[in-house]
Amino acid sequence: MKIRILALIILFVGLAAGFYNVAEFLGFRDSWWERPFRLGLDLQGGTHLVYRADTSSVASSEIAEAMAGVRDIIERRVNLFGVAEPVVQTENVGGERRLIVELAGVFDIREAIKIIGETPFLEFKELKRDKSGGVASSTGAIADFIITNLTGRYLKKASLNFAQNLGEPEISLEFNDDGAKIFEEITARNVGEPVAIFLDGAPISIPVVREKITGGKAQITGKFSVDEARQLVRRFNAGALPVAITLISQQSIGSFLGRDALFKSFHAALYGTIAVMLFMIFWYRLPGLIAVLALGVYSALILLLFKLVPVTLSSAGIAGFILSVGMAVDANILIFERMKEEIRSGKFLDTAMAEGFRRAWTSIRDSNVSSLITSVILYWFGTSIVRGFALTLGLGILVSMFSAITASRYFLYSLPHKTQTKLTRFLFGVGLNL
Repeated sequence: MKIRILALIILFVGLAAGFYNVAEFLGFRDSWWERPFRLGLDLQGGTHLVYRADTSSVASSEIAEAMAGVRDIIERRVNLFGVAEPVVQTENVGGERRLIVELAGVFDIREAIKIIGETPFLEFKELKRDKSGGVASSTGAIADFIITNLTGRYLKKASLNFAQNLGEPEISLEFNDDGAKIFEEITARNVGEPVAIFLDGAPISIPVVREKITGGKAQITGKFSVDEARQLVRRFNAGALPVAITLISQQSIGSFLGRDALFKSFHAALYGTIAVMLFMIFWYRLPGLIAVLALGVYSALILLLFKLVPVTLSSAGIAGFILSVGMAVDANILIFERMKEEIRSGKFLDTAMAEGFRRAWTSIRDSNVSSLITSVILYWFGTSIVRGFALTLGLGILVSMFSAITASRYFLYSLPHKTQTKLTRFLFGVGLNL
């Protein structure tokens, strides 16, 4: 009874996941249900840009941090451009640092290049003042700030430190000689008042000046998390010392071509899955039907995972998903073949089931682990397209191990298998044997 309850729970989870995956196509327009799959550039159409980063003036130990800062700036620029879910990533090709920008649904390539190619701009602003020199407004609103002469070109560097007494993260700023003089003047007339720091026209920090600061060094403290402080440091450094980027490749994919590729990928996945299901039912009969049921649970769960992560689905990613479907069924085939051998040796059905799962486990484990290692290597060293394939394949392998080992086991054990009759021998037979 316990096994059958667990089997029903797995089946219910699979049905719920499947319903969530297709809810948007069934007329559910609530925001909780409307979470579409994220489609890649090749399936939706858009703009693909490749930039070369000039890191010759950056120390080798700081290249990774500099590239992360550039990526952060470009992501924010693209978000201001109004692009939903842009893909911005860096890669190392033959020792050359590159920035890959994929803007799905964006077809104005000139405007995209203009938005991305502008140099990041860091600036400091103070509150407006009246004719007597006093603060004209004390609301602290963004609209009350005016631009000063202090910009990112005067900032030598920003770094992340931790306060000695509390251990909280704080940001240290260091200006050059000219910047130190301007900063001293600004802090002298703004003691007790906020000085806003803007990057690309957007405020990233509004600290309050506690005292006049000399020497060109300052600390920004606040309720930062470590990740938030590190991100601010990247933005400061990106505005002060941006890594020069040069466009080396541009490609525009039309929406019609993307839609055509999407339909072809969908049909390939659908036909491949149906073919596998028909073969499993024909060759392995009742266990094959159980494998198909487990495969349905697998498909629902992996697609749910693609939505929630979310995973950007490209043609290569869908190919990885289709391959993982075959690997999920392959595990069932190993189990059923071991069961067949046990039945032929004269063992009863329940014993053959237990031995089939036990004997097939090592083969399933080794093959899946080796495939996972390959996926990790491809994801770590591959380009964006290869990464999409490796990610969907790796996730598919992990979920397929659950569907093949756990779901199939409970589904099989929930069936009557204690007595052996002609009907059970036929249902658990293989191929053309009657």
